[in-house]
Amino acid sequence: MDFSGHQSRVIENPSEALSVAVEEGLSWKVCTANPSTGSEPEASDEADMHFTPVGIHRAQPWFHSKLSRDEATHLIAQQGLSDGVFLVRDSQSNPKAFVLSLCHAQRIKHFQILPVETEGDSFFSLDDGQTRFTDLIQLVEFYQLNRGSLPCTLKYQCARVAL
Repeated sequence: MDFSGHQSRVIENPSEALSVAVEEGLSWKVCTANPSTGSEPEASDEADMHFTPVGIHRAQPWFHSKLSRDEATHLIAQQGLSDGVFLVRDSQSNPKAFVLSLCHAQRIKHFQILPVETEGDSFFSLDDGQTRFTDLIQLVEFYQLNRGSLPCTLKYQCARVAL
């Protein structure tokens, strides 16, 4: 379904459906409380609404929000010390950053994903801005195909194990 226009429609072409899904994912936003009053916005306050992007990565199985470095290491070790096992988590030392935890050569390494600002646009980068991504999903998909500055490609997403 495409809800981007004034009227919804069913998309039957698979490539068009994928294109719309990607476009909607990149523009996913949430309406937050009005920063000046702290109150919940109402429909009549449309001009005063403050929109902030929400991390669509939070719904991904490889993302683990409040996981510590030790917990990430333990979780990856539980799923096997194979090259390319990875997860992404919030950084504990930098609230604006994330960390990619990756297994390579039976060792778990942690790479900080930093926010980079270029000409007023925000990006994420593992390599000091040489390679920039608008969101973490793009970053992960790129490194699943390309090694880049990492010791190996991302092969196996480390999902949380329910006990």
